[in-house]
Amino acid sequence: MDPTKVFCHNPNCPASGKLGRKNIGVHSLKEKRYICHVCGKTFTETKDTVFYRLRYSDEFVTRIIALLTCGCPIAAIVFAFGLDERTVADWQRRAGIHCQKVHQHLVQQFRDLGQVQADEIRVKHQGGIAWLAMAIAVSTRLWLGGVVSNCRDANLIMSLIEQVRSCALYRPLLFCVDGFVAYVSTIQKVFRITVFTGKIGRPSLKAWENLCIVRVIKQVSGKRVVGVIQRIGCGTWKQACLLLKQTQSTLNPHVCYIERINGTFRSRMVALVRRGRSLVRQLATLHHGMYLVGTVYNFCIPHKSLRRVLYIADKGMDNHRWIPMTPAMAIGITDHVWSVDELLIYQVPLLHWKPPRGRPSERLKELINRWNL
Repeated sequence: MDPTKVFCHNPNCPASGKLGRKNIGVHSLKEKRYICHVCGKTFTETKDTVFYRLRYSDEFVTRIIALLTCGCPIAAIVFAFGLDERTVADWQRRAGIHCQKVHQHLVQQFRDLGQVQADEIRVKHQGGIAWLAMAIAVSTRLWLGGVVSNCRDANLIMSLIEQVRSCALYRPLLFCVDGFVAYVSTIQKVFRITVFTGKIGRPSLKAWENLCIVRVIKQVSGKRVVGVIQRIGCGTWKQACLLLKQTQSTLNPHVCYIERINGTFRSRMVALVRRGRSLVRQLATLHHGMYLVGTVYNFCIPHKSLRRVLYIADKGMDNHRWIPMTPAMAIGITDHVWSVDELLIYQVPLLHWKPPRGRPSERLKELINRWNL
């Protein structure tokens, strides 16, 4: 037990979410509990993790969740390990909620994305058809997020583009999308900045500079792709070619990268398999499974196209070794490949405590000065 690596989980404590402030002590070694010396609350080592209040060991739960992220059906896990189907489904739900928090905390930060590709997957839903829309940063292969909906409409695209907007710095940006017409208007609507003129009223909005949108429209005949048409939806071809040169190896706009990650999700989620018998009963299950697979893809699975070569100085150019890289390492979120256990025990910091309104007392002033609130 290391008190320097945990923080207080009491949202009403001035020290909540703060690491290394010497306010955490060991309360019980047997029960693995910590205590906050500021608010006096105690909490377990697994607080705000997937393993909180589970009767099974952490290693066993990690093994089951790792099998789920590799596409193992729940029925196979139940048959092999003798678990109840509802138990495995609950662990998958816990892991999906936890991975969504990790994704929002670490991935949804402002970064220079360069090129973004987006696409939708048709999902067989019990009683109808559902849609799963996702986006990826091309240069680092980082999965930016996804949205689940019953309809393939403008609201689905709006939710997805807003997630991309929460990750994008005000830099030149290229979107490569398919022929769905809602992409162009939605991207132009979301990617705008506020222009303050000093006048009374609502400030005007200005479109991003150097924002390019390329539509890759596939021509299909008899369920076969016979041709591809590339049209510019926003910006100029000169700007698009410059961004393509910076983010990929060819100057030909395409959506191959997002289609490859679609294949990864299809291989790791049973309900997305083409011509299979598995159906999605609830959209929440698809939502949790999407975040579980996507976060493991970002942090735990090395991408072959991102690996770097390290040459051994004394043995010349012939002797070298490859350094594995994940999308999270390529974009600078982490410096090593995470294990599934490291992902599941990661504790997302809480929001900082806000002092109550009104005239503060001397005690409250002391707390504000101590914790820099």
